[in-house]
Amino acid sequence: MENAGLVFQTRAASIDERAIDQKLKAAGATPQEVALALARAKALDVCHHYSGAFVIGSDQTMSLGERVYHKPSSRAEAREAILSLSGKTHHLNSGVTIARDGEVLWETVSRAALTVRPLTEAFVDRYLDMAGDAVLGSVGGYQLEGQGIQLFSAIDGDYFTILGLPMLPVLNALRELGAIDG
Repeated sequence: MENAGLVFQTRAASIDERAIDQKLKAAGATPQEVALALARAKALDVCHHYSGAFVIGSDQTMSLGERVYHKPSSRAEAREAILSLSGKTHHLNSGVTIARDGEVLWETVSRAALTVRPLTEAFVDRYLDMAGDAVLGSVGGYQLEGQGIQLFSAIDGDYFTILGLPMLPVLNALRELGAIDG
């Protein structure tokens, strides 16, 4: 956002993401619906601290069919996640909401499809050795902007959606809402 020339402040939302996630999954929500609901909850929580401000909340889910992935808590979990993606296409679902004074003004979900090439266990082990603890900070155990790019054979989606904040739709919405000059 800074590189796009936006002036902003950041504040973490005080929400229980896992509780919201579990409730939505129990109700049969799709990964896209979960991403959007989490983005909405974050924006609405934070906007109460900034009267009159446009607040952007975002969240991302990663899914392969019905399975939704979370950040691995260990190297073994990262290894299992990466191997489960081998030779398959998974999705990153980036939800974003713009709210102001407790009202949702705009929201959307952007989706990217990422195809992991067929991987051997030996390659995954070498990748984990090279990537180190960085694999624990990313859902799926990879970061495209680093050595994780070696895992993929195809990517269909824009870079900002993959990073978790679909900037082009956000910038268009901010212009339409009069939050930035058009």
